Amino acid sequence: MTNQFSARLLSCQTIGVIVVVVLAPMMLGAEFYVDPQTGKPGNDGSKDRPWASLQELFDNGLIETQTWESLPYKPGVKLVRKNVGAPVRPGDTIWLRTGNYGRLMIQACYNGDFITIAAQEGHTPRFESIHIQSGSHWVLKGLHVSPEYGDGKNRRTMIRLESHGWRGPIHDIVIENCRLQSAEDTSKWSAEQWNALACDGILADGERITVRRNYLKNVNFGISMAGPHCLVEHNVVENFAGDGLRGLGDYDVFQYNVVKNCYDVNANHDDGFQSWSVGPGGVGTGVVKGIVLRGNTIINYEDPNQPHRGTLQGIGCFDGMYEDWVVENNVVIVDHYHGITMGGAVRCRIVNNTVLDPNTLRPGPAAIRIDNHKNGMPSRDCIVRNNLASALFARGDNMQVDHNLVIENPKAFFVDADRYDLHLRENAPAIDAGSPELAPAQDADGTRRPQGKAVDIGAYERSAGQ
Repeated sequence: MTNQFSARLLSCQTIGVIVVVVLAPMMLGAEFYVDPQTGKPGNDGSKDRPWASLQELFDNGLIETQTWESLPYKPGVKLVRKNVGAPVRPGDTIWLRTGNYGRLMIQACYNGDFITIAAQEGHTPRFESIHIQSGSHWVLKGLHVSPEYGDGKNRRTMIRLESHGWRGPIHDIVIENCRLQSAEDTSKWSAEQWNALACDGILADGERITVRRNYLKNVNFGISMAGPHCLVEHNVVENFAGDGLRGLGDYDVFQYNVVKNCYDVNANHDDGFQSWSVGPGGVGTGVVKGIVLRGNTIINYEDPNQPHRGTLQGIGCFDGMYEDWVVENNVVIVDHYHGITMGGAVRCRIVNNTVLDPNTLRPGPAAIRIDNHKNGMPSRDCIVRNNLASALFARGDNMQVDHNLVIENPKAFFVDADRYDLHLRENAPAIDAGSPELAPAQDADGTRRPQGKAVDIGAYERSAGQ
């Protein structure tokens, strides 16, 4: 089953090729090297004379960057050059070789172009934690992060991207192809150990943050984005005790991620994806605008005998308002009432998703649901179309609910529901039963729609070769 979803994740990457090419900085500048095992502080950072410590490059002023001309930060204050003439400059790449790098702290470093910190091919740079506070235009690529690579006592967020009230905001950061884990093996952890020892994965509260193709294992909260215009794609969050994904910023995009295996070890109401608004009166008094949830797979559990198995809410948005969201092509398999739920939705559309409850136990069945805000404000002007779900409810003003099917017998719809292969079987009632209006041009695998006489209902379009 794991191989099945890994293959699915790789197949989806072709969909985002254009986005990747546009967003990924090109490595055209100078190249430098750090080697904790053979490097020396007096070296020049060349391939044959690498530096010994990455943190020392920041502490000793070896990176030309920018900082604010005065503090505390205020909008309108200017950036000024820092460490003028230093060897590492914007556009350059710092290659890291195998070794332990400890806790990395990058503070108040704003670059005019991206500086890339990356694993050299065939090498495994290991960090206890990474914290970028108040900065811009950094790329972290191919790094391994875990408290196990330090003294094991640093239980906190593994990668933290922080806007700071005194030092300024953070923006334009890329994290890709990194591996994060609280511990390699948690099979013998008690609930108390999970609750005490699991770290948060990636936490970012800045603008234009990209988190791509990372693998997070045995974490508390997985990937949490609090700033606008962020992109989270092709990541895997496996084994988590909080929420797999969180999106609180306007116009964020979460696409083609896999979130699986929830561990119920505390009082948190666990979600595969969660969002809430914050306004003048606190939580639930604001608006979250324009989020896109596309092609994500959320799985409550792969092993029915998993220890500390919880009941996971799939996509849980309970404290709107939520305006102009697109929720499409997602596959949600959860043992809960809330498969996809939006409380307080305006001009949102939920189209071509598949939501399945893996068993007949309570809570459940897993539903697609639009309802009023908790304060009673009605949802309005939403579209619920072409979805397959174990149950479906939509309440509000001017709601368009059409071409949906309720799953009463999963075997009639899916290739192998017991093994979570939710591609449509031959002659499934969902084939050619959907509407083309607002249907995504491709399905969750990247297959063009339609393949037959009409669009299929659900996240997958059945093709002639299946």
